[in-house]
Amino acid sequence: METTHDQVEWDTPSTNRRGVLIAGLIIAMLFGALDQTIVGTAMPRIVGELGGLSLLTWVTTAYMLTATTVVPITGKLADLMGRKMVYVAGLTIFVIGSALCGAAQNMIELILFRGFQGIGGGMMMPMAMIIIGDLFEGKERAKWQGVFGAIFGLSSVIGPQLGGWLVDALNWRWVFYINLPIGILAAILIAIGLKGHRSSTSVRLDWAGMLTMVLGVVSLLLALSLGGKEYEWTSWQILGLFALGLVSLILFARVEARATEPIFPFRLFRNRTFTIINSIGFLMSVGMFGSIMFVPLFMQGVTGVSASASGTVMTPMMITMIVGSVLGGQLVYKIGMRVQMALGMLIMAGGFVLLSTMDIYTSAFTASVYMVILGLGMGLVMPLLTLALQESFPRSERGVVTSSSQFFRQIGGTFGMTVLGAVMNARSSETLNEKMAPLLQNLPGEMASRLSSMMQGDAQSLYNSLLNPAMLTKLPPTFVDVLKTSLVDSLHSVFLFGLIFVLLGAVCTLFMGRIQLSDHKPEQAQAE
Repeated sequence: METTHDQVEWDTPSTNRRGVLIAGLIIAMLFGALDQTIVGTAMPRIVGELGGLSLLTWVTTAYMLTATTVVPITGKLADLMGRKMVYVAGLTIFVIGSALCGAAQNMIELILFRGFQGIGGGMMMPMAMIIIGDLFEGKERAKWQGVFGAIFGLSSVIGPQLGGWLVDALNWRWVFYINLPIGILAAILIAIGLKGHRSSTSVRLDWAGMLTMVLGVVSLLLALSLGGKEYEWTSWQILGLFALGLVSLILFARVEARATEPIFPFRLFRNRTFTIINSIGFLMSVGMFGSIMFVPLFMQGVTGVSASASGTVMTPMMITMIVGSVLGGQLVYKIGMRVQMALGMLIMAGGFVLLSTMDIYTSAFTASVYMVILGLGMGLVMPLLTLALQESFPRSERGVVTSSSQFFRQIGGTFGMTVLGAVMNARSSETLNEKMAPLLQNLPGEMASRLSSMMQGDAQSLYNSLLNPAMLTKLPPTFVDVLKTSLVDSLHSVFLFGLIFVLLGAVCTLFMGRIQLSDHKPEQAQAE
């Protein structure tokens, strides 16, 4: 039997339990987003106890792979099986995964458990936005989308500090164990706040679509994550992963064309709003990660601030992103969707232009001001990406279109880290070879040979000396100056390259068309 949307009674919040539901959503959103930033602080202690330094990056990669891949599947399941069942299942998987991570006895176990935890995390993240889209209409929906976008940004500010406190006061395992009571509480509140889902027919799941999509997305993400780091871009491993990903996604498209209830209906791309909004989200994420990745490197390597101080440079950006997200949910009804989207992208572009002017004399305060501008632009855009899709599609497709927004942003972030990292490395090799060659003649033969070899291979590794105060004291001042100016030139290229993607996103706003924002009250929307 097939499930049709007309035969489904959708999950709806009980009117007198709406506050309970919102509390559960806020708790789930906050602790789910925190997990993406809180673990990084504990990694040195984890490696110190479990060993496996060479596997360190896989603790994050495993979570990213599963969390990203499961997002579009979650949206479709939420449309077919109901919000309550999918959300509570995601919370349960996340809590169990957290307990397993906290109990891990070696790095291999931790990596496997993080992958399992990522399945729950990937199910949780789009569900809050989907339910907010169901719960509110019109101006209330815009306001709450902005609030939940701000909660996600808040996690980036408090996550590292909370992680550091847990590690120092207790131990690294509590970075995961803290999720257990909070996750159970969130699951109970959401289960109470949402009514159930009933269908008069059985649900036919698109298993072939799930398999081919998972294989394709995981292969491409692995290739982008490992290329240029673990393996050369031209190695058989990376080329093989790209080929497997491409073939799998082609098969996925063919399967979806024949599926009764496709996981990702490709017909959605015929809708201009769907295509343009997801393109903007992808391009914004590519550029955004240019700042998040490389500004701390600039602050530590060029201005010489400590690692903790360089982290505080990012805090103003996240705070203004929170403010911009909350204000953006209110402002959109005054200036319109397309105007606000274009304004936000142009403010982001201005932030990138300012970042590209930084030099070896730029102060931490000046860098913070530039980040404030960048964060404001991101805050104005981010809640609109979900809002525009929810306003443009019926409730029967709200799950799949909402999850698509997060999926394309996560893919854009991974693509951005890869592309901008490659730009950084290429520009570093070129600049260092040009500026360093005359200096090598004046260095001892062994050191000159070693540095020359590094420039031909991983030029960025030379910048590690700028991050090591003890090593800096052993290097000639002229050598240090060349390293700093080379790093500045390389980062200028990265910021300008990121600017291109942001400007392309701004151009996309011109093709959005008019998106009519509803002004219904929730009761009216449910009746309709």
